[in-house]
Parts: sequence; C-alpha cells; structure tokens
Amino acid sequence: MIERKGDKPTPDNLEDYLNTDQLVALHKIEGFGWSLKYIRHPAFQETVVVVTNPEGNSIGILEDDGRVNLQPDIKTRE
Repeated sequence: MIERKGDKPTPDNLEDYLNTDQLVALHKIEGFGWSLKYIRHPAFQETVVVVTNPEGNSIGILEDDGRVNLQPDIKTRE
C-alpha cells in the first residue's frame, strides 16, 4: 500500500485544486449537507474530488464541469 506523503485529505488552498465550476458546485451542495471528503491527486492522472453526503454513507465525485457523479467508479479504503 502506498502511504500518503503527509498531505491533508482536504487542503486549505482549494483554489489550487478545484476549478471555478467545482468551487461553485461545492458551495451549492454544502447547502444540502454534503461536504468535501478528500482530494486525490495521483501522479500523471487527473485530480479526483470526492464528496460525501451528510450521513457519510454515500460518496460522489465532483466532476470538472461541477456535476456530482453519484455512481463513481472509485475504490475507497472504507
């Protein structure tokens, strides 16, 4: 297993990782209780923005155009 290099799961400088559409969408879904879970930035691959519902039992991917993909093809540790 590859260990995280000490990076926080949700960085303080979101503007460096999220585009304008993603930032706007994140603020909208936060109004419904969703929150940013973590940002995955694998080497040589696109950044993946993972959000979670208020109960913490469902995740989604915040796509580049601001859409929330509720059926992501992603593996998580939990």
